[in-house]
Amino acid sequence: MHNLWNSILYKPFVNILAVFVSIIPGGNVGVAVILLTILVKTALIPLSRRSIESQSKMKLLEPELAKIKASGLSKEEQAKKTFDLYKEHKTNPFSGCLLVFIQIPIILALYYVFFNGINFNSDVLYSFVHIPNPVNMNFLGIDLASKSLILALLAGVAQFFQAYYMPKPTVTKTGDGKSFQESFAQSMQMQMKYVFPILITFIAYRISGAIALYWIVSNTFTVFQQIHVNKKHKSLVIK
Repeated sequence: MHNLWNSILYKPFVNILAVFVSIIPGGNVGVAVILLTILVKTALIPLSRRSIESQSKMKLLEPELAKIKASGLSKEEQAKKTFDLYKEHKTNPFSGCLLVFIQIPIILALYYVFFNGINFNSDVLYSFVHIPNPVNMNFLGIDLASKSLILALLAGVAQFFQAYYMPKPTVTKTGDGKSFQESFAQSMQMQMKYVFPILITFIAYRISGAIALYWIVSNTFTVFQQIHVNKKHKSLVIK
């Protein structure tokens, strides 16, 4: 498993980063981290776009789902009508799971690359990739190999805006008040918006400036992608 991890994820990322450092004037690792993050996020655009669009459609479907819930039908009939509604509008509430499962090992591999101090040596580099020289860990006056409070705080802010632009759950009340699903969705939204940014700030500061920079670029990329999708679906009306 360790060899598979190195072959499929860790080594490719280290080598791509080494190539970027080699071609960037002055061997600036910060610029290389930005380019690597954008490359990974771009490769994941088809999956992430599908996930974001599905979230937007799910928000638009909430009034229809509330009507089904308040219809007084049996659980089986409600489930069937809900499934038919998803099918009619080509929406899968679990579409985001695939993106999550794919991103987890990628993110862990990137973290491992940065956590190791971005050391380039012949053991991990391919034969056709040369050890970059020079390797400049200074980015805008910040040492990416060390902890950076500024970058960690910016990572937390970027995480906040990512959660801010996510589709927010619509609260629909029936005679029974809010359901468990609605309460859970609201709770998750609040935690993603206020608790997770603090957690990201803490983790980014504890590890290194390179991790924080990765998080800033990754979350900022997602924010702009979410804004684009929100504008695309703003005029969409579920009939």
